[in-house]
Amino acid sequence: MKTKTSLTVIAALALGGASAQSTIKVASLAPLSGGQGAIGTQARNGIELAVREYQPQFKKLGLTLQFVPFDDQADPATGTAAARKIAADRQVLAVVGALNSGVTIPVSAALAPSRVAMVSSASTANNVTDRGLSNMNRIVARDDAQGPAGAGFIQNTLKAKKVYILNDKTAYGEGLANEVEKALRAKGVRVVANEGTEEKNDFSGIVAKIKLQRPDAIYFGGIYNQVGVFLRQLRDAGVTTPVVGGDGLDSLELLKIAGPGAENLYFTTGAAPVEALPAAKTFAANYQKAFGQPAQGFAVYGYDAAKVVLQGILNAAKANGNKAPTRAQVESAIRKGNFSGLLSGTASFNSVGDRKAATLYVMKVGGGQVKLSTSLPVKPGRS
Repeated sequence: MKTKTSLTVIAALALGGASAQSTIKVASLAPLSGGQGAIGTQARNGIELAVREYQPQFKKLGLTLQFVPFDDQADPATGTAAARKIAADRQVLAVVGALNSGVTIPVSAALAPSRVAMVSSASTANNVTDRGLSNMNRIVARDDAQGPAGAGFIQNTLKAKKVYILNDKTAYGEGLANEVEKALRAKGVRVVANEGTEEKNDFSGIVAKIKLQRPDAIYFGGIYNQVGVFLRQLRDAGVTTPVVGGDGLDSLELLKIAGPGAENLYFTTGAAPVEALPAAKTFAANYQKAFGQPAQGFAVYGYDAAKVVLQGILNAAKANGNKAPTRAQVESAIRKGNFSGLLSGTASFNSVGDRKAATLYVMKVGGGQVKLSTSLPVKPGRS
């Protein structure tokens, strides 16, 4: 009786182990609450859509694919706490995220010892990949690719001779602004200021300085919730100067926050707009059906980053005899893979996890709409 009971327990444990091994989890990190919740939710939804599309492929291998989203609140400490939970759950094989460079940098370092692969959909700071971590990859262009692209647009299209630069004092905004400044100065364009500000409500002092300097263009390295307030106050003060920013402005919430101030505004993004690619139209329709709202840039980013992660895990599983792969196997499969079928084109990574080639789009905001202005081929990684 004792032996029979022991055998029963062993059998149950074996079945439980087999069940656990057949479940694969993909986590995400994004701000789902707070001031940046709109873009974080877009990213999470894009990731979820990709997971739904891939679940049948995993099921054919006898594997159950689950999606586990985490809210990092755009806060490094909150993101790092989530990273510890992710590392402790051995079923989590990879992470899509984070969005903010200031979160991605400490989180990737925290997950590196556990070999948990990350594919960031939106972190542009050079230091995200300059550290050479084997688990860290991204599909978005670095600051030193996106910054010069924005600077080139300011000089060649806007014909600006004098530029006022602002940044939000984050790893993302400051890094992007510094690259824009460097590129503009190299082109002989006068940069009258590169001012950091954490102000969220009253930009009257900055607006007064801008009116005094009378720049031909303004560049703001920041996120839509802050820049939207600045735009409203800038236009209310009678300043119609064109404003340019990075992909942190890629949210329809910007139009709501800025109101009539959302005019003569441009931003660079790697997220293919609906009018640029037929595949983007299909994605937009599927997203609208699934979530009852229009897809925006960060949804495209999340979808593409998730497809890289999911295809990487699938490739590793097939190479592992159609069994759940290890974290190390997934890490290697993502870094060495060549991923097609993305809205942003085919993606492969260099030795530090930067994408080898992609396209940046310049979007124009005005008249309550966001439209494609031009496209720019870039090398998102270091040359």
